[in-house]
Amino acid sequence: MFETIRIDEDERGIATLTLNRPDKHNTLSGRMIEELTAAAAVLGDDPKVRVVILRAEGDSFCAGGDLDWMKAQIAGNSEQRRAGATALAMMLRALDRMPKPLIGRVQGAAYGGGLGMMSVCDLVIGVPEARFGLTETKLGLIPATISPYVIARIGVTAARRHMFASRLFGAEEAHRIGLLSAIAAPDDLDTAIAAGGRGRRQGPDPRDCGAPGSGADRQDRRSFGQAVGKRRIQGRNRRLFRTAQTELGRLICSCPGAIFAASGRRYAVFAALGAGGFG
Repeated sequence: MFETIRIDEDERGIATLTLNRPDKHNTLSGRMIEELTAAAAVLGDDPKVRVVILRAEGDSFCAGGDLDWMKAQIAGNSEQRRAGATALAMMLRALDRMPKPLIGRVQGAAYGGGLGMMSVCDLVIGVPEARFGLTETKLGLIPATISPYVIARIGVTAARRHMFASRLFGAEEAHRIGLLSAIAAPDDLDTAIAAGGRGRRQGPDPRDCGAPGSGADRQDRRSFGQAVGKRRIQGRNRRLFRTAQTELGRLICSCPGAIFAASGRRYAVFAALGAGGFG
């Protein structure tokens, strides 16, 4: 059924959604974007599935956009570029709004769109060796389509710093800014996921209302796009575009289909499952 991803389910109702392009570092091709969108619908509608784990084959989690796909986007006409940007946005939206808890299992590097995929997960557990980066501006692009989810995940200040700098950073910083929920050694990664990330260098206690990383703060950041509205998000993207100065940036900023608010999360399901973990 799928060429670039794989879905496995066990008797406990735990589904594993695997990015399966290890030879391409699991970069997002047009085909993979379509298949991930379809997979989100399939898993969301399956009553037997309780939890979805997003993982990847190979050394990298997701190294961003596939270069051939990006070249085709730039070479295409306005309608083709708009369709490509919208397809990516719809994929992130489908994963974000999937009515099942989504846990990211990050065993390697994640750049660009890979961070976008991490940002739509409810929990993300990664290994200490993983490297991360919003590296689009090194290519003359901007991280526009993923920005509502990244900003909702890590906050405006951290998002601005990393989007403009394009520098790589490690797991400790990813954990500090909220991109990673917890860090676990490679041999302990699956155990940490089964435990829901508890006891593996977690962030601040979410019961500390209002503290960075708390439940209240997390909810505020997740609803960022909804709170400030589509126009304000597009305004931020336009300011980024003036720095990047790319035609693709202008396209994405002007494409209503490429900007979505973060909403419709699955906390009620987490409350039901969280007490006993996911084992």
